[in-house]
Amino acid sequence: MTLFGLDETRVSQLTAGVRRGMPVDAGDNADSAAAGEVFARAAWSGIAEPGDGTAGLLVASLGASVALTAILESWSPVRIGALVRDALGEDPDGPDLVFAAGPSADPTEADAHTSAELELALDAGLQRWRPRLNSGDVIRSLQQAARVDARLLLATDALWPSSLGDLEQHAPLALWWRGVPGALAALPNSIALVGARAATGYGEHIAMEASAGLVDRGFAVVSGAAYGIDGMAHRAALASDGVTVAFLAGGVDRFYPSGHDSLLTRIVASGAVISELPCGAAPTKWRFLQRNRLIAAASAATVVLEAGWRSGSLNTAGHASALGRPLGAVPGPITSPTSAGCHRLIREFAAVCVTSPTEMAELVGERSIQVPLDFAVTDAGPGPIPRTSDQIRVFDALSGRSPRTVADLSRRAGLSSAAVRGALGGLDLDGAAQEREAGWVRRA
Repeated sequence: MTLFGLDETRVSQLTAGVRRGMPVDAGDNADSAAAGEVFARAAWSGIAEPGDGTAGLLVASLGASVALTAILESWSPVRIGALVRDALGEDPDGPDLVFAAGPSADPTEADAHTSAELELALDAGLQRWRPRLNSGDVIRSLQQAARVDARLLLATDALWPSSLGDLEQHAPLALWWRGVPGALAALPNSIALVGARAATGYGEHIAMEASAGLVDRGFAVVSGAAYGIDGMAHRAALASDGVTVAFLAGGVDRFYPSGHDSLLTRIVASGAVISELPCGAAPTKWRFLQRNRLIAAASAATVVLEAGWRSGSLNTAGHASALGRPLGAVPGPITSPTSAGCHRLIREFAAVCVTSPTEMAELVGERSIQVPLDFAVTDAGPGPIPRTSDQIRVFDALSGRSPRTVADLSRRAGLSSAAVRGALGGLDLDGAAQEREAGWVRRA
């Protein structure tokens, strides 16, 4: 027998390598359907970009295995949409259809609107996903994961962070991780410490004191392993014999930044390193932004320790607040541009001003005012007009030396060809991309 065109025994062997030591239901380890679902989840983690809501809805309603079969066998959007609606109709607690254009006095008209919007979303999704259908890539990612002792965590596992469910259809389809199980179990009692990469001595001192103080109070420390504030938060937690968890924007087999290789190796020994991207996946700007939603969702509260006016850590703050997580910010010298983002959070977005680990710990259980996810890029503050999410992903996929075709960029960015061409038009006008005879290149 075969699964997804591969020998069933081969699929079982590959998936067993990333499920060693994971608790499973009785009999699941001998069930080919279970192996197929694990393989499908691994495949989807590379087919769909992080946060792809259409993929999340499809997998949640049909299951990863059926959803993968649908794109392998080129099912039509109409057929897939009908199956999704049937599945959601049978499960009132499942994800809601979010494609309706708006309320209608006529239920039949509303249903037709919903069906049409769903099928359009699925059609666009199929155009994004099909260029990435490559069983060889999935096999290599599973083999590499087994080599580095990485595991694949599913939403049905006991160690799955239940708070990620607040992301609804934008929740990760699976999580790749390395480390100790206890670190995953500690996430419900964790606080995220984030901030600037170009941290000052003041910011690093605050990060060290905050991380050590929270560990002493029994909290795990979550961050993104970047230079500056993130790195100091992780190091201080390790120095205090605490639990720390790092979320990455690329595969857990290729630590990024490379300068933190030894730090991340230490985190694996006593904590956990987590990513929703398969082994071999490279970090990109888009993936960093999507990684931030996991940091915010997995933690009980988020504290921004030091951040410039348009720091990426403000994106994490936006996710935390939109999810209803308590949000804190540490003030700094009013003359310091590296604290301008913290002051902005306190003044404009009602973040709680915190100045000590005790005050940070008190955030847990509090409610903060909702902040728009995109406030950090839509506010009329200093800086150029921001790029759209499609433009960010296409710019990440461009090379400064080798021209790349629209088809190649579509596969790398995880977007349809039409979306890539639209993004390239904007980048061309902006002077960020240039078309040559052999394809498109990034301009300095």
